[in-house]
Amino acid sequence: MRKILLLVIGGMLLTNSYAQNIDRSQAPKPGPAPVIKLEDPVIYTLENGIKVLVVENHKVPSVSASYYIYTGPVKEGEKAGVMGLMGGMLNQGTTTMDKAAFDEAVEQDGTNLSLNSQGGSVSALDRYFDKGLMLMAQALQHPAFKEGDFDKLKTQEVNGLKADDKSVATVASNVTGALLYGKNSPLGEFETEKTVAAISLSDVKNMYQKYITPSNGYLTIVGDIKPEEAKKLAEKYFGDWKGENITLPTLADAANPAKTEIDVVDMPNAVQSVINVTNLVTLPLDSKDYFAVLLANQILGGGADAYLFKDIREKHAYTYGAYSSISGGNYQTSFRASASVRNAVTDSAVTLFFNNIKRIRTESVTEELLNNVKAEYNGNFAIGTENPSRIAVFARNILIYQLPKDYYRTYLQKINAVTPADVMRAAKEYFNYDNSRVVVTGKAEDILSGLKKMGYAVKVYDKEANPITETANKPVELNANEIINNYIHAIGGAENLKKVNAILINGTMGVQGMSIPFVEKRMSPNKESIVMSMNGNEISKTVFDGAKGYQKQMGNTMELTKDQLAKYTDQKCLFSQLAYNDGTYKLDVKGMGKVNGSDAYKVDVTGPSGKTSTEFYDVKTGYLVQVAMQTEAKGQQVSVVSTFSDYKKVGDIYLPFLQSIAITTAQGGQNLEMKTIDTKINEGVTDTDFE
Repeated sequence: MRKILLLVIGGMLLTNSYAQNIDRSQAPKPGPAPVIKLEDPVIYTLENGIKVLVVENHKVPSVSASYYIYTGPVKEGEKAGVMGLMGGMLNQGTTTMDKAAFDEAVEQDGTNLSLNSQGGSVSALDRYFDKGLMLMAQALQHPAFKEGDFDKLKTQEVNGLKADDKSVATVASNVTGALLYGKNSPLGEFETEKTVAAISLSDVKNMYQKYITPSNGYLTIVGDIKPEEAKKLAEKYFGDWKGENITLPTLADAANPAKTEIDVVDMPNAVQSVINVTNLVTLPLDSKDYFAVLLANQILGGGADAYLFKDIREKHAYTYGAYSSISGGNYQTSFRASASVRNAVTDSAVTLFFNNIKRIRTESVTEELLNNVKAEYNGNFAIGTENPSRIAVFARNILIYQLPKDYYRTYLQKINAVTPADVMRAAKEYFNYDNSRVVVTGKAEDILSGLKKMGYAVKVYDKEANPITETANKPVELNANEIINNYIHAIGGAENLKKVNAILINGTMGVQGMSIPFVEKRMSPNKESIVMSMNGNEISKTVFDGAKGYQKQMGNTMELTKDQLAKYTDQKCLFSQLAYNDGTYKLDVKGMGKVNGSDAYKVDVTGPSGKTSTEFYDVKTGYLVQVAMQTEAKGQQVSVVSTFSDYKKVGDIYLPFLQSIAITTAQGGQNLEMKTIDTKINEGVTDTDFE
């Protein structure tokens, strides 16, 4: 015991002595690059052309496999989304097993299996791998393609697109790609509700016949298996497969702008702007500049220690994070520097992006900084090579991109050979400054004036990458009162609206894939109650009795806040537009806008409480089609955009039967859809409904 105690004390003294010699004010110097030994996988070629790559690893008694079809960019055109639906249909069972039976066969052995438009993957314990590989092969080669499954997936896809339509991040990504490559390029096209609606099951089958094939197929098998056994299984389940040959497309390169331009994508619901400073590049993986470009990007925007993050977030506090990215490949790719910033500092943030891009193009990085970045790459690469699946991907990349056989063995040598001069040269070549495209997705009304002062050409686009400058410049020939009167006339006229004393609405609210029934009751002048339920049980209730109100959820009741009450008190009657000319409202026509592709008059309405909302009235129909407002909840700004459609006649008036609501904060958003099932006028509502 005494010896053990002495050893412990001695170890503590040694540790303390060592600690005293450490200068904690200095970051430790990076160590030497790790020595990486990569074993080549065993590679077989089946008679039908499939390349089989096997990485033997007996550390864990499991095996995984993936089948990857290299197609290159696929042109979908007016039916964009068909490849995704096709991939989804591969998960819906086979010609011999329906989806339920197929899923049960997969799950009963703890196997993981998924299919997509470029192949699929499966993993299982070694004793179940034979069966798992068989199931993946069956799903790829003999999908069921049932009409009912297709209809369900198509509906789910459309619902997802409806949610994405209000997502600033999604729209920013879509439009940035479209403006970079062109909407008609497979690299720039994106799916919409319209393109998905045009897709039929026969379209899916045609894509399957063309692209799910042995041609350009790579089957990687990794884990507790001998190469000879893996080959036998590959031949057993994939050897007899036949299909069309895939010809890789040849795409003409798109061009960067001759001079830097700012492209604004108008999203009225945005509380922040998404900025993408971007340009097209041609960067094959075997380019002499490839490794210098990787390091230059890491220094500029690769993480929390990079130029962009330290300047735009830490120094100026404009964003939660600012980053950059660049990728290589056989086709044209892009450099992109991005951040989400407050509307008020959008133009200032764009300036900071260019300042930092100019910095890395013109100022030599220090050897110390470059060595630190190299050390990070060395460590990450070394850790990655401990995963046998990564080795298989390396081997597949060598085949697909026709790389030298020692490409990944010498990867770190090439990283560590990059000099500060190489970094600057790569930044000048691949990070544009005078001919960049700056795509800013946000609330145009708040950001346009500042961006126009920067001295660049400014263009405005809608969510489908169509220019909308024509609409923005159209003169508004009507004043606010005329616009409101046209709306009142369009939905039935003032005389009929004044006869309405109560409205009863039964409907459903769609949120996160659920459909929740609701009953809304309104009584003149401005009483309102909304009750939501599930399985016959009330889950939420909101009541305003004309002076005060409350919200009730899960048995908890809260009084309406002052901010919430203002919404109700500003509405003096069931149709608030009837009171807009009573002297307590301020109306200001703000020009024209687009709602669901149609021109709309844009009117700012400030109510008696001082709160302002923006209302959009369709030029052709006169209907109110959208209301956008900003509010505050729990200390953060919240944007609420309600879009109205599907107007139907109820008695002598017209009401919208569909309301889509986009709620957006700096942290994200949520989309709701209120569908009216039936409406009653002047019946079914009493004073007790508002108690």
